[in-house]
Amino acid sequence: MLGGLFAGGPGFCVNVSVDVSSLDVMTFCREIGVLYIDTVAEPWAGFYFETPDNEARTNYALRQAVRDEAARHPGGSTAVSCCGANPGMVSWFVKEALLRLASDLGRDPGAPTTREGWARLMRDLGVKGLHIAECDTQVRPRPRPRGTFVNTWSVEGFIAEGLQPAELGWGSFEPWFPENGHRHGQGCRSAIWLERPGAITRVHSWCPTPGPQFGFLVTHNEAISIADYYTVGDPATPEFRPTCHYAYHPCDEAVLSLEEMFGSGRKQDRQDILTADEITDGRDELGVLLFGHERNALWYGSRLTNAEARQLAPLQNATGLQVSSAIIAGMVWALENPKAGIVETDEMDHARCLEIQRPYLGSVEAHYTDWTPLSDRWELFPEDIDESEPWAFRNVLAT
Repeated sequence: MLGGLFAGGPGFCVNVSVDVSSLDVMTFCREIGVLYIDTVAEPWAGFYFETPDNEARTNYALRQAVRDEAARHPGGSTAVSCCGANPGMVSWFVKEALLRLASDLGRDPGAPTTREGWARLMRDLGVKGLHIAECDTQVRPRPRPRGTFVNTWSVEGFIAEGLQPAELGWGSFEPWFPENGHRHGQGCRSAIWLERPGAITRVHSWCPTPGPQFGFLVTHNEAISIADYYTVGDPATPEFRPTCHYAYHPCDEAVLSLEEMFGSGRKQDRQDILTADEITDGRDELGVLLFGHERNALWYGSRLTNAEARQLAPLQNATGLQVSSAIIAGMVWALENPKAGIVETDEMDHARCLEIQRPYLGSVEAHYTDWTPLSDRWELFPEDIDESEPWAFRNVLAT
């Protein structure tokens, strides 16, 4: 969407397209003085399925290109990169969760005012890492037709990211490195990638409604940006960096769709997005699970039912409203900070953004849990685990 937002004011481009380069559009917007926002660092058509080099297909590579552009052209018209529910809102939740944890531990550091301050706060609170932990339980009465990929948001977007390599921010505490893992030789060095599609790479995680659950380690920009933002010391050999990755349990029909797609080796011919009026029950529960600290683990996030979403925005399901409300919050911040250049949500004022977004998020809650990836394992089938470090990725990764 390009146009004058108000008389005499700048135009605003809201880019939620597929197969259109986010970097090229935001560069053009800077050249003509137009504000910009997107929800993903999207490439041109062909990138996801026609790039033979798996490392080149990573979100790390896409993000690094945007960060390089920001370094070459500081300032100028604000372009907010990757500002949806996740990436986006979850970065604001991380900061709010850190402040909640600090308060509950009897510490009152105040909200840091610099990136370095936030990174030191996470380190000093003993946080080893975090999951972007999501559980989507939205359902409709009729079953999924075979040959149809069903989801609660963009099917094309989910398939594209699901077929990228699994990626995660790699923490400084990790005692083990996966055999199919690869490091990056340039850039911020905050993440690694696995020689395996994210949508069939399962991890152990936790959300308030199901408790322990399997999630898919689908690549997302926030896994890289959060790990980068909270790094202390030299990026190549950090004193501290959290492990960070998405742990996504999509709606049940999407899980079945993934199994059918990977089982057949091809994408389905038909696509279907569940609309608000056909969903009869369920919620999208999306938050951050900060782990490894004195209280073990803290989940902090939005628990929005479809019924609540329909009351607030009749044509949106819970997933859609979590995303669109983050876009609105990002747009408000951009209008209030119109000359910030290219920014990520980690760099924005989380309190101001959540002030705008919170009325659309249902119940925003904090939950502590004593669960770890070593809890409730099947003793009949021994696993290669590390009992000395419960939160090691070796234990999180489901074999």
